[in-house]
Amino acid sequence: MNIARRRWLVDLGNSRLKIALLGDDGCVQPVLAISHESTDGDRTLLDQLAPVSPGDEAWLASVASSERTVAVTAVLEGAGLHVERAQSHARQGRLRIAYPVPAQLGVDRYLALLAASARDDGPWVIVSAGSALTVDVLAADGVHQGGLIAPMPAQMRESLAQRFAQLDVAEGAAQELASNTADAIASGARAAVLGLVERVLRQTRESFGQAPTLLIAGGDAALLEALHYEPRVLVPTLVLEGLAVHALAGDR
Repeated sequence: MNIARRRWLVDLGNSRLKIALLGDDGCVQPVLAISHESTDGDRTLLDQLAPVSPGDEAWLASVASSERTVAVTAVLEGAGLHVERAQSHARQGRLRIAYPVPAQLGVDRYLALLAASARDDGPWVIVSAGSALTVDVLAADGVHQGGLIAPMPAQMRESLAQRFAQLDVAEGAAQELASNTADAIASGARAAVLGLVERVLRQTRESFGQAPTLLIAGGDAALLEALHYEPRVLVPTLVLEGLAVHALAGDR
């Protein structure tokens, strides 16, 4: 009796690992997230993988440190999986990236672009609010227009605290206009993020002559709830969806 191989999709970020099976229908199955701070992360990962059959694969996308990437790869291979490491390419399917040196585009951004290019609601502005804020613009025909990288509010607050002793205050609450320093910093940091995204949305609409679909991903996606914009779609598994496209293309 033939046993169908299983393909695991692994998104290794700066703060956590996300893993899901690639279903027979080509869709991402339920996702398990494991924090890098977890003391039993390796055991949790192994429990999720078991049992492993000959021919099972893991498709790995990593923006984590080389040390953590090596460690996770060792766990996957030790469990009996063949590991395929995803890399950024100049083109795949209808996707054409803007970077002349593909390796300089983070594989998480690349896979998010790849997932978006498989949709039918373009053009797109793809925003990931994670360890950093990344914004990419993708035309409906799959041509990447380029992108931006900016610090998240927590990093802005840390930078101010390190440079200016009087701004080293407790974390405040973001609001429209603040009446104390802590809240003013939180409010300014949030406004910087929202203003950047709003500017890209406006410029993209002017460039394409139509409203782009805003795709929102990342662990801090809630930060963008204050944006009054449509159409927008929350896609927490966007990188894994791109990894699924990448894995399926590897079969052809």
